[in-house]
Amino acid sequence: MPQGLSIHIGLNSVDPNHYNGWSGKLQACEADAKDMARIASEKDFEGTTILTPKATADAVKSAIGDAAGKLEKGDILFLTYSGHGGQVPDTNGDEADTKDETWVLYDRQLVDDEIYDLYSQFAEGTRIFVLSDSCHSGTVNRDIFNAAVPHVVEAAMVDDDEPRTKDLPRDVADGTYEQNQELYDGIQKSHPSAEKAEIGATVLLISGCQDNQLSLDGTRNGLFTQQLLAVWKDGKFRGSHRRFHKAIGAKMPPTQSPNYNPVGAANGKFERQKPLTI
Repeated sequence: MPQGLSIHIGLNSVDPNHYNGWSGKLQACEADAKDMARIASEKDFEGTTILTPKATADAVKSAIGDAAGKLEKGDILFLTYSGHGGQVPDTNGDEADTKDETWVLYDRQLVDDEIYDLYSQFAEGTRIFVLSDSCHSGTVNRDIFNAAVPHVVEAAMVDDDEPRTKDLPRDVADGTYEQNQELYDGIQKSHPSAEKAEIGATVLLISGCQDNQLSLDGTRNGLFTQQLLAVWKDGKFRGSHRRFHKAIGAKMPPTQSPNYNPVGAANGKFERQKPLTI
């Protein structure tokens, strides 16, 4: 019988020593991770939850690497992240927009090159379902977004009158990179063709917004996680991964459109399964 493992990462702040004095305070990301861990447990996944100060790059990479070592063909990893999304300059030429996307972890950013490399370590035929309540917003016009916030609150009922955005602000991103350029350039140099690596697993990613949008943090949950839980209905949802994505998107405002992105080996059977099917 296939086995299911899950990893849930949530950060309500980061270490300002790395991020040029910025602590990145959020409110609901730890709750997002705990809610994802709960529904994973209800579906009989064996779970690991990594919250704020413990959500370091080494800890997250170790947890994913451990899962890669345990899972075999037909097994499944459910991986969730809630926190800030960022970008660093692409120095190895694998991004058309010249930016590498990141998860903003406690002690440093985890670059997407590293994430792709981790995916390549999973056995052929492994299934990986990823939910990322974050944003990659290096090019977004914040003035336009701020003007839309009242509409977002009214349309999507985010539970906060002054919702926080889950992006790494441009000045912080630039300062952090300048302060740690050797580190981030070294990461990319050590992963020269990570996004072109052959991935034998099938990765299905649903993220909280498009690359040029911002995700919202609320009081109880992030907006994406809030609507995802409403669609999931304590496991009553019926349908495929694509239908799950479309149902969540239908509840979201036009300023935050979840993305669906398959990576790695094609697996139509996996895509047609109900999410969290072991």
